[in-house]
Amino acid sequence: QLQLVESGGGLVKPGESLRLSCGASGFRLDYYAIAWFRQAPGKELEGVSCISSGGNTANYGDSVKGRFTMSGDASKNTVYLQMNSLKPEDTAVYYCNTQDGWGAYWGQGTQVTVSS
Repeated sequence: QLQLVESGGGLVKPGESLRLSCGASGFRLDYYAIAWFRQAPGKELEGVSCISSGGNTANYGDSVKGRFTMSGDASKNTVYLQMNSLKPEDTAVYYCNTQDGWGAYWGQGTQVTVSS
């Protein structure tokens, strides 16, 4: 069974950084495309970033371009979202996601709060 677990969220001040982790079990992450989504209070789910299988290409939403970077560590079966220059508008629950022929898979989410 494919399982994803996010971690690394927390409370930070504007301008600070966090690195989120998405650990996988039951499958090899480097064989799958992985995406990060977020949902801010009272708002719809928003795509943040995605990386292709093998990590050859990555895409970022306009609101995070230049500030967020995805990466992966195949040996740890984990992908990361490095978030720099955080803004209050980045406050949300962050989820990682992948998909195979049977369905989509989501982690439980990790809370990121950016506040002064």
